[in-house]
Amino acid sequence: MKQHIQSLFQHAFEQLQSDNVIPAEQQAVIRIERTKDASHGDFACNLAMMLAKKAKMKPRDLAEKIIAALPESDSVSKVEIAGPGFINLFLASNSYQDIIKTILEQKQSYGLSQIGAGKSILIEFVSANPTGPLHVGHGRGAAYGAALADLLKAAGYQVSKEYYVNDAGRQMDILATSIWLRYLDLCSESFTFPSNAYQGDYVWDIAATLHRENQDKYRYAASDVFADVPADETEGGDKERHIDGLINKMKQLLGEQTARDVLQLGLDAILGDIEHDLGQFGVTYDKWFSEYSLTSSNHVSQAIEQVREGGFTHEQDGALWFKSSEFGDEKDRVLVKENGALTYLASDIAYHANKLERGFDILINIWGADHHGYIARLKAAIQALGSDASKLQVLLVQFATLYRGQEKLQMSTRSGKFVTLRELREEVGKDAARFFYVQRKAEQHLDFDLELAKSQSNENPVYYIQYAHARICSVFRELSEKGSEWDLAQADLNRLDTSHELELIKLLSRYPETVENAATAYEPHQLTYYLRDLAQAFHTYYNAHKFLVDDMELSQSRLSLCKAIQYVLQNGLTIIGVSAPEVM
Repeated sequence: MKQHIQSLFQHAFEQLQSDNVIPAEQQAVIRIERTKDASHGDFACNLAMMLAKKAKMKPRDLAEKIIAALPESDSVSKVEIAGPGFINLFLASNSYQDIIKTILEQKQSYGLSQIGAGKSILIEFVSANPTGPLHVGHGRGAAYGAALADLLKAAGYQVSKEYYVNDAGRQMDILATSIWLRYLDLCSESFTFPSNAYQGDYVWDIAATLHRENQDKYRYAASDVFADVPADETEGGDKERHIDGLINKMKQLLGEQTARDVLQLGLDAILGDIEHDLGQFGVTYDKWFSEYSLTSSNHVSQAIEQVREGGFTHEQDGALWFKSSEFGDEKDRVLVKENGALTYLASDIAYHANKLERGFDILINIWGADHHGYIARLKAAIQALGSDASKLQVLLVQFATLYRGQEKLQMSTRSGKFVTLRELREEVGKDAARFFYVQRKAEQHLDFDLELAKSQSNENPVYYIQYAHARICSVFRELSEKGSEWDLAQADLNRLDTSHELELIKLLSRYPETVENAATAYEPHQLTYYLRDLAQAFHTYYNAHKFLVDDMELSQSRLSLCKAIQYVLQNGLTIIGVSAPEVM
């Protein structure tokens, strides 16, 4: 309905341009808002006040001309000028009822939009280091990213989903070293496991596979492994120097290729688990992009050279620096360390150069809130590569804290003490987890209440919404059991005139604009609010009225309204990755 009203004003705008009332070069910025006070009509437009100066007229005088240029519409019963020049529209009594017919005709396509038509988006999300299973903290980024991708698709964008696999660098070396040391444990070598290595049971599992397939092939005496390695913090040393020393010793004893083979064994196992867990969570990707594919080829050096040729690097203390401060970053950043090692930023520049080469209109990165300080340097890199920094949208996801009762649960991958995403899904179910993760703004902190997510009560929003859908299905089952059928042709939708029915119909009319607003703002939580409001209105209606009544015309009208509500609930839940059960 809002789109229809907007089209009426667009027609009036173009007509006034044709009549030379509004300058021909003036661009239309037509904003239609729903009124908060019913006495002011259903919709309001401030176009006259926005264009009065350009038209060299008083706003109210221009408003009169706009109203005169509005085309006839059966949906509009009255148009008024209010205040300094607002134009208020009152809808005809049957205009909202027609929304029901539209929904019943369009079904799953109701609410789809074309505001993003012709634009392509690459959305990268989760991209957790493959150094362990996904935990509940990763789950929020997964749920948000997947819901946002489907929301943008619903708004007409061409969306590609990508997972950037950090399969190169120091953290992967720490993982490989952790696996090898657990393998030496299984070979009966005795030593103190490093405090800064990965501690989880999954490391034992991978090490067991390495031992089962290779026996003692990669075994070295613990005394040789730890010889000349800096002491760990438990021995009064430095844990970082200790683990780095062990990484170097592993590569020295095994050789670079064998060390990479150990790493690959761990990577394949963990990445396989990650892909499986995300798939079970309803999250899939169009591409898994390997960081190692950049570092093992010349892509990183090419990207650095491109930045260098632009004059955006300098050398200092043997290191190569990126002049990111010239683009608004707080300071310059190292690309290549004095020992020749590449920084994470160097790989990220190469990765985003690759993204730009693929021709996407918008690049969306979903990061944890702790990466906030990284945004400026990456936007600087986009500019140094010769592109517009506004093409990159970085959306931050705040931490999720998990509670079981009053107990706050840990989420530390390195220590191995954390609740995995798989455990969360198995405990509360995919639907509850997906909904709870996206029901708040991504940048707001989230306390995830396990007990609430599992409860079957009105306080549990996902249960409340799904129950509304199941209730509608039960009505149609009861209809079938009575030997009757739903038939829109026998309905008179104008009879849907109770306060409950009119509220529901107006809510249904808001769904398309809710999808557009949520997509434009990158805020799937707007959709969860809408669905909660729709479910609440339906439950109230269900408790106040009977649907299967002797008055066939009224019964079919109410059934038609219920069917329309069912479609909208299904459509909204599908976007956020939640099922619409028929029985609960």
